[in-house]
Amino acid sequence: MDPNPSSSKPDRKTIEKNRRNQMKDLYSSLNSLVPQQSHKEVVSLPDQLEGATNYIKKLQINLEKMKQKKNCLIMGKSGNSSTRSSSSNSGSGINNLPNVEVRVMGCALEVILIYGENCQFMFSEIIRMLHEEGAEVLNASFSVLDNMVFHTIHCKINGESSQDYGAARISDRLRKFVYDIC
Repeated sequence: MDPNPSSSKPDRKTIEKNRRNQMKDLYSSLNSLVPQQSHKEVVSLPDQLEGATNYIKKLQINLEKMKQKKNCLIMGKSGNSSTRSSSSNSGSGINNLPNVEVRVMGCALEVILIYGENCQFMFSEIIRMLHEEGAEVLNASFSVLDNMVFHTIHCKINGESSQDYGAARISDRLRKFVYDIC
């Protein structure tokens, strides 16, 4: 029998020290994968973890948008021939989906949104953006024809956004969102 049993078995202090060192290495590894805002200032461990969490959430959102964009592009490629034939028959000239048209009439805003059935997330995103810009949604309607969805949204522009600049900013933001998708 071993006269000193503690020599063969690590003590609690050593185990805890090894655990802390391992956690420190893991934090450093995680922190090295996250883009840094400022290299000069020292960031506390909780702030590093919060930054990593926010970065991962941002990547998840971007991944979801890319998947939706891919679906829109696939839908556009597979549906191009049917879209062209239906648009040439109807004379509407809509070849590229999705499409957004914004009309400004004083403090009223009309948004017409056309997209394929695979891009249904767009409607809720457009509504969210309108609310962020201070527009009050008064009415929203939709129609479905073949594989296309048509939305018409009527809004009232509140407060300082009622100037032409506010309406132009809303219009630009909606168009940028739709064109960034596809």
